[in-house]
Amino acid sequence: MVRLITRILDFFYPLAKPFMNRQTYYYAACGGANTLLGFVIYYLCFHYFLHEENLDVGFYAMKPHIASFFISFIITFPIGFLLSKYIVWKESYLRGRQQLSRHILLVAVFVFMNYVLLKLFVEVFNWWPLPSQVLTTSIILVCSYLAQKYFSFK
Repeated sequence: MVRLITRILDFFYPLAKPFMNRQTYYYAACGGANTLLGFVIYYLCFHYFLHEENLDVGFYAMKPHIASFFISFIITFPIGFLLSKYIVWKESYLRGRQQLSRHILLVAVFVFMNYVLLKLFVEVFNWWPLPSQVLTTSIILVCSYLAQKYFSFK
């Protein structure tokens, strides 16, 4: 699977070559695909699975925009880590456990950041949930790239 994904990415790399190096391109392509998957899952959960209603988990009722984010996260987290480890940052000298523990730490920070920004944009600013998630994700992607490059997979 790694070879197939790498071949597909390498086929399109000449289009991006004037703008970025191969590793940044891999990060953008893998991260972009995983982010797009996250948006699709978020949208489907928000509108069709939760029907824009709270998700009662017994001890807490989650707002639909927050529950949709968590459901999306559960699916995209392992995919994102595997793409990062085996496609984007394959030259990392860190062991897999170190990469995973650092990745989990950063993701925890970014999940918290996502939660706070979504609450702010949707509940305080009264913005629509999907554009709020897109803006939140855009902010986090920039922070994530730098953190992954210089910490998780250095």
